[in-house]
Amino acid sequence: MNHFELFNLPVALDIDLATLKSEFLKLQQQYHPDKAEDKDQALIKSSEINQAYKVLSNVDSRAGYLLSLKKQDHHLDQSINDFEFLQSALEIREQLDEASNTEQLNSLKTEVQQWIDGLVREFKIDYDAEDWAESRDTVRKLRFFQKVMNDILKAEDRILDDEDFDLDDDF
Repeated sequence: MNHFELFNLPVALDIDLATLKSEFLKLQQQYHPDKAEDKDQALIKSSEINQAYKVLSNVDSRAGYLLSLKKQDHHLDQSINDFEFLQSALEIREQLDEASNTEQLNSLKTEVQQWIDGLVREFKIDYDAEDWAESRDTVRKLRFFQKVMNDILKAEDRILDDEDFDLDDDF
C-alpha cells in the first residue's frame, strides 16, 4: 500500500491537506500502541503512518514520492545546475539573512510562495509528460524553496519572540 492509499487520497501532487490530516488522526487513533493488543506491531504501524504523513504533508516531499512511485527518484540529492535559478536563490537567501522585521519577512514569504507555486505548475507539466529529468530538477528546486520557507517561518518566530520580550516585564 502506498502513502496515498493509506490515507484514501488520489495519487496526485494536489491533495486535500484537511483530508490528509483527518485520515492521519483516524489511523493514529486506530493504531495507537497503548490501545493495541500487539504493541510491537502497533508501534511499527504507527511509525509508518507518521512517516507517510510527513512525506505527503509537504509539496516537495510529495513530488519526490510521486517520482519514487514511478521509480524515477534517483539523484534527487544532486545539486542544481541552473545558473539563473541559483542566482535567484542566492539573492533570496541574502534577503532572508538581512530581514529584520515581519514586514520584510512577509514580503519574502510571498515571493518564495510564488516560486513554489510556479515550480508546482512546472512539476505537474513535466510529470504528466513523463519528463523525468525535468521533474527531478523541479523537485530539487522545490526542496530548496521549502527549506527557505521553513527558515522564514523560524525567523518570524524569532522576531515575534524578541518583540514579546520586554525587560520591564514582571517575572
